[in-house]
Amino acid sequence: MSIWEVILAFVVVVLMLVALLANVLVLMCFLYSSDIRKQVPGLFILNLTFCNLLMTVSNMPLTLAGIIYKSQPGGDHICHVVGFLETFLTTNSMLSMAALSIDRWIAVVFPLSYHSKMRYRDAALILSYTWLHSVSFPIAAASLSWVGFHHLYASCTLYNKRPEERTQFVIFTGVFHSLSFLLSLVVLCFTYLKVLKVARFHCKRIDVITMQTLVLLVDIHPSVRERCLEEQKRRRQRATKKISTFIGTFVLCFAPYVITR
Repeated sequence: MSIWEVILAFVVVVLMLVALLANVLVLMCFLYSSDIRKQVPGLFILNLTFCNLLMTVSNMPLTLAGIIYKSQPGGDHICHVVGFLETFLTTNSMLSMAALSIDRWIAVVFPLSYHSKMRYRDAALILSYTWLHSVSFPIAAASLSWVGFHHLYASCTLYNKRPEERTQFVIFTGVFHSLSFLLSLVVLCFTYLKVLKVARFHCKRIDVITMQTLVLLVDIHPSVRERCLEEQKRRRQRATKKISTFIGTFVLCFAPYVITR
């Protein structure tokens, strides 16, 4: 193994351990917190956590073996199952994050009707759609024998070995990523921009009240006035930072997979 392959294998091991630890912690929080279990978004978080855990224990060890041995780990049947799971779990994770953003949009934009619009039955229906949506693409790929070990990625994934089917495979890949990554990204941007709009509206209302209070309190100490103005500025930036972090995390996690494929 070259030095770059050793570094790559080390990175995969670190990512695998971090992913396993982080998702097990999330699962433990869900199991031991009754408050989280009572909330509807908990179903989306649980689904996302299971997808991440399954990806960690099924795909990443075989990818590590592929990097080390530079060949397909296991037989063709195992590789097809792992490639099927990789496509299914990745799509399901993307759609789960989109479902979480829809839940937050309804909670913030329609707070009074949230409990009637987003019940456990509604969340179960959304999850059923994400599963059907996610499983349709790997089923189609498996039926067309477009799942196998790719030496460039050192993993079992979507792969076309027949040059005469290159055009069909390119079209399938484009449709797959458009209806998974791109669709989820559009939903995230739309919903969180609506949430940001509401957050800014409430910030403006709070700012007006704060300024009126500062005007009335003529004897207030300058340091207190300065702290109030600083908190006012931080409040404006808080929602933008949180939303940017969530969307940025989505892009950072899934864009490399989409770009390389």
